[in-house]
Amino acid sequence: MAKVATNATFDELLQDEKLVIVDFWAVWCGPCRMIAPILDQISEEMADKVTVVKCNVDDCEDVAMRYRIMNIPTLLFFKNGEMVDRSVGAVPKAALVEKINSLL
Repeated sequence: MAKVATNATFDELLQDEKLVIVDFWAVWCGPCRMIAPILDQISEEMADKVTVVKCNVDDCEDVAMRYRIMNIPTLLFFKNGEMVDRSVGAVPKAALVEKINSLL
């Protein structure tokens, strides 16, 4: 199950031994709704390797500005608290799993 970030908790959620995938999204975003079930599946299927964090851009404006989120959905990938990759737009599950495996 994905964790929910706020401006106050965002940095703390990145401090995980697993690969952290942050999903920047919004309720009004159609492509965000398309990728949400894929991220839920990955969160369950790869729970031992990956932590998924949801960050609503309407609620986390400070964080979205810090990481220059201009389009959503945007996925940021973090290892040991450092951003290692970024993906913009809705992507198929296979492509996302391939990217995750390349970062593990």
